[in-house]
Amino acid sequence: MLNRLDTRLRGLDDNEAQGSGFDVRDTVNFVWRQWAFILAWTILAALLGAIYIARQTPLYTATTQLLLDPRKEKAAGPDSIYTDTALDLSVVESEIAVMRSTVLLKRVVLKEGLLGGGTPAQPSPDGAGADTSTSPAQAGGSDDTMSPDMVAAVEGLKNAVVISRAGQAYVINVSYTSDSPAKAMQLANAIADAYVVDKLDARFEAAKRASNWLNDRLVELRQQLRLSEEAVAKFRADNNLAQAVPGATLNQEQLTQLNGRLVAARADTAERKSHLDLLTKIQAERGKLDALPEATSSGVLADLRRQENDLSRQEADLLARYTGAHPQVVNVRAQLSDVRRSIASTLRQIASDVRNNYNLALARQDAAEQALKEASGQSDLDASKTITLRELERTAAVNKSLFEDFLQRARLTQEQSTFEARDARIITPAVAPGIPSSPKRTQIILTSLILGLIVGIGAAYLKEALNAGFTTPREIETLLEMPLLASISRFSPRTKDENGRILSLPEYPLRMPLARSSEAIRSLRSAVQMSDVDHPPKVVQVTSTLPGEGKTTIALMMATSAAQSGQNVLFIDCDLRHPSASAQLRTDKVPGLIECLLGEIELEQALFYSEKFRIWALCAGGESKNQPDLLASERMKALMAKARSRFDVVIVDTPPMGPVIDPVIVSNLVDKVIYIVRWASTAREMVQQSLRQIAGQKKVAGIVFNHIMDDKAKKYGRFAYGYYYGSRYYRKYYEK
Repeated sequence: MLNRLDTRLRGLDDNEAQGSGFDVRDTVNFVWRQWAFILAWTILAALLGAIYIARQTPLYTATTQLLLDPRKEKAAGPDSIYTDTALDLSVVESEIAVMRSTVLLKRVVLKEGLLGGGTPAQPSPDGAGADTSTSPAQAGGSDDTMSPDMVAAVEGLKNAVVISRAGQAYVINVSYTSDSPAKAMQLANAIADAYVVDKLDARFEAAKRASNWLNDRLVELRQQLRLSEEAVAKFRADNNLAQAVPGATLNQEQLTQLNGRLVAARADTAERKSHLDLLTKIQAERGKLDALPEATSSGVLADLRRQENDLSRQEADLLARYTGAHPQVVNVRAQLSDVRRSIASTLRQIASDVRNNYNLALARQDAAEQALKEASGQSDLDASKTITLRELERTAAVNKSLFEDFLQRARLTQEQSTFEARDARIITPAVAPGIPSSPKRTQIILTSLILGLIVGIGAAYLKEALNAGFTTPREIETLLEMPLLASISRFSPRTKDENGRILSLPEYPLRMPLARSSEAIRSLRSAVQMSDVDHPPKVVQVTSTLPGEGKTTIALMMATSAAQSGQNVLFIDCDLRHPSASAQLRTDKVPGLIECLLGEIELEQALFYSEKFRIWALCAGGESKNQPDLLASERMKALMAKARSRFDVVIVDTPPMGPVIDPVIVSNLVDKVIYIVRWASTAREMVQQSLRQIAGQKKVAGIVFNHIMDDKAKKYGRFAYGYYYGSRYYRKYYEK
């Protein structure tokens, strides 16, 4: 039954482990365990960030904002002598490249006196800056070459200035960074001013070149215009031609006008005739007059149609709620009838207008035809002279138009040379910054804290991952696949007896039976007995992986606990290499197990009764160099058989499994083996390897978790031993 219960509980644990996945409580427990370690890393990172800030020189950044004019039409009008370019992305990037160009920055260096690493020239009280007419020789080189000082100064400007576009706007930010707020402000403004001046110079230079070319061209065009006009005047004089209309006599002028009137009259008559035909067709087919163009374009009819539609919708809405006899329905229908009568009247008026317009157009056409017939017989001008005159007039007109166009452009060029049409202007001058832009203290500290927190969490995780010991009962049961018999907290005895002597831990089951350690040992004894209900173990071996894990103390406490319950107990110290249990049992050197195995004495002679622990004991005895052979001898088997027959319980303390083979030999002579694991100390791989050495592991009753530090163990979650036994409620229970 107990085996089935254990299997069922183990299945529940497995299901919980598989279905839990990410558990917030595990994360909280991890932070609870490692908060000091993580905090130390975070503080260290913050200190490093503060040290970095302290070692950095404060830098200040001043920013000037330039607005590029996006309009295509400047003050000179659409006939400007150069083409304005739309400000798309490529154009804005080109302007930024101009600002960072060596030529422009060289002007800034010369104006501000930055050669040789000097400071910017301070503006004079009257507002005048440094002399901008510094010659190339003063700059340390010619126009095409630069001295090393000039190259260094220009590169220094390029490295310190940042020019960027402000989002999608036509605004450019010019930012300069320096260790001096005044220098940052002055150079940011100087670069922006240099760019604005450069744009103005480019416009003035273009206007000057265009003006020179236009003046030369005007001289030629003026001469050509004079010659062509003289030719037209001479031809008119020779052929007695009038000046009213170029290239035409009086009769020709009249015929031209009459022809124009006739063409217009015929076109109007044809249009009116088409409208009349459409009206006739609609009336013949009893169609709607709304198809007439005059009806379509009539604003009055459109307003009436809208009123009709609105009233129809109102009628439909009212009929959905009321009957046809309702006053509101009657009122709406009356209004609808009035509107429809107005529509019919308007359509009749439109039809009448169509007929009248056609008759009027036909009369105008007849009059024009009659006038043309009367004037057609009066034209006697020679056709060849007319053609020649028109050619001369066209030539003169072309020369005049070309001359006037160039004259207008020349006038615009002169205006542009004196008009300051800016493509860019400063909208926000730089001011001296009061707060350093670098180092960014808040950002660096926050980044340091975040990085320190991340590194601290990673280091804490690595620290726990590298911890090879067991920390929770679940780890023992999962990795070792063995039951956990008991969990024993780390405990320093402080209780004194009647003589003022501090009690040792093995005495607690006798003197302090209600103590936590005593209860844990009783739980361990019960678990060992229940490990094989059909054949309760009588001879029990206690061992561990390494020395110092508390196996001897637990073995003695099991013996004294069994004695306290009234059993006849024998304690055998089989740790022949380091008999620490024998030292606790007796202070004098007495014959023991080694002498019995050598045949020097009998078991009865080696046994002694400890009044202190109320148990029978068999000490290790003298020294021997072949302990494994003695433990594997027939005398050892006989000794164990005799002890089994004489005593109720036999507790065997053996050396640790790691260093020697003695525990493996003794495990063949006992009923069950209790394996001690020290909390957060014993390496998992060593425990697994040691357990494999015990014959088939079938004799291992289970694992005892020893030296648990409650304050730390409870930080490993609700599955840790300290979660229950380290709580104040459990301590309060046992303190009472």
